Amino acid sequence: MTASGTAPRTLSRWAARLFGLGEDEAMPVLSGALLFFLLFTGYFMLRPVRETMGIAGGVRNLQWLFTATFFATLAAMPLFGWVAARVPRRRILAWVYGFFVVNLLGFATAIHFQPDNAWLARGFYVWLSVFNMIAISLAWSVLVDLFPSAQARRTFALMAAGASLGGLTGPLLGVALVGTVGHGGLLALAAGFLIAAIVACEGLQRWRDRHPLPLEDGAGDRQRRLGGSPFAGASTVLRSPYLLGIAVFVLLLASVSTFLYFEQAKLVEARFPDPVDQTRVFGAIDAIVQTLAILSQLFVTGRIAQRLGIGVLLVAVPLVVATGFLCLAFAPTFAVLAVVMIVRRAGEYAFVRPGREMLYTVVSPEAKYKGKNFIDTVVYRGADAVSGWVKTLVDMIAQHPAVAAVAGAAIALLWAATGGGLARAQRRHPD
Repeated sequence: MTASGTAPRTLSRWAARLFGLGEDEAMPVLSGALLFFLLFTGYFMLRPVRETMGIAGGVRNLQWLFTATFFATLAAMPLFGWVAARVPRRRILAWVYGFFVVNLLGFATAIHFQPDNAWLARGFYVWLSVFNMIAISLAWSVLVDLFPSAQARRTFALMAAGASLGGLTGPLLGVALVGTVGHGGLLALAAGFLIAAIVACEGLQRWRDRHPLPLEDGAGDRQRRLGGSPFAGASTVLRSPYLLGIAVFVLLLASVSTFLYFEQAKLVEARFPDPVDQTRVFGAIDAIVQTLAILSQLFVTGRIAQRLGIGVLLVAVPLVVATGFLCLAFAPTFAVLAVVMIVRRAGEYAFVRPGREMLYTVVSPEAKYKGKNFIDTVVYRGADAVSGWVKTLVDMIAQHPAVAAVAGAAIALLWAATGGGLARAQRRHPD
């Protein structure tokens, strides 16, 4: 064997030992991490811009943007369901991401010619919020389709590290390039990252073609169409108590996130009135979150999943967040909120999201694509919209931040209890 052929094998074996991977798993993990890196780099380049646009419309109007996002998500679901029913399973991501590329280029052109159009800014805020949920959910759908539960426990956190690295790189790229290329240029660059993500996904599909699962006929199963109605995602979830449990988990997760998001917007607006400073603060928080997440994903999450089980991934962060809410009740300051936000988001990326995706490895292909996307988009954004109005109502009635913080703590405890129940159900579910 030549030296050029030995080097990749040696590197693969070294990576397998370092991260606890099985034989021939290093290359698909690298491909999955690359898929997430490209997707998240593009998204996080644009995220600080979206946050600034949200504040520019007035913090008191955020609930309207959340509501608009929910209805936009409802409108997008039949379109996604139509594609998922008629396109071969292995091509769903390419079709959907291709559609988003066209959208991004359209927004890039419009923003270049009308950079101060308020309604265009609001439209982009809503669009990016819908894109974020569908694109990320679909990337995970591909992974839960390609990797069974045992492999998922070894590999998902490592592939998710690509998302964290992208989340760290994206804001830095945005800060470095926005002065040169403008917002329209950033959108066009994000479209390029999305095209590259399609190529990375195809590499994963080809790897699974060469290493088919025991019950899979090579690429044959993934070449077939799922069929069914464009609205099948909702019916798939409603027929399954297991998927309904995941939906409740996501609803509680989104509610906790929304409560913290509103507090963040309110405290940032009060502490940093300059929009430039606001963008810097959001970018700094993103950078810290992604750094903590990637270190955990590389060296902690997979080992916890294999040795202690998925339950620890799903329960630990909600319990920590509940404690953080109680701290906010006694000290409602930006410094305390920043710590809670960083812990919540880093913990979600490093522990909750990989654990939550592992729950889907034991369900049918239709549930992995249609049911999962319904939960990750309609349920999540519906919870955003409802909890946004609930948070506004609580603030109006109570006139004291401690009341909202205590309510957030109660929701986080329910979130933890639901996660523990789902982990037990997943162990009983046939793989």
